[in-house]
Amino acid sequence: MADTDHRAAAVPHAGTAPTAADEPVGELVQRATQQLTELVRGEMRLAQAEMTEKGKRFGKGGGLFGGAGVLGFVTLQALVATVIAALAVPLPVWAAALIVTAVLAVATGLTALAGRKQVQKATPATPQQTIDSVKADVAEIKESAQR
Repeated sequence: MADTDHRAAAVPHAGTAPTAADEPVGELVQRATQQLTELVRGEMRLAQAEMTEKGKRFGKGGGLFGGAGVLGFVTLQALVATVIAALAVPLPVWAAALIVTAVLAVATGLTALAGRKQVQKATPATPQQTIDSVKADVAEIKESAQR
């Protein structure tokens, strides 16, 4: 019964727009809670999207590092073949093997640099945009509370 009386008292006069002062405290708290929940959910979606993007970059960088490892292994095999060829036959055979080894070494270095670049783009692994957004939201809430 008292709840009905309180609401009747909060009804604005005809021709005036309702203000926050005219609304019951319970409705204000409920609306604030709902808005805060929506804000938190939005921030969680942002964090999830950001972490998904960083995960993709880590995956790509890891794949490139894996490729660099395979090329490095092949480079070592070529180097062994070069040493064998250099010991077994005069200059032309080992020179050819050395050229192949040099080409594989350059490919290994380029692949490793590309992998490193991808991993650097993905770091730090924290959802920095979301953290910045939450800090801005907290500052806005604090500013609103002080008014």
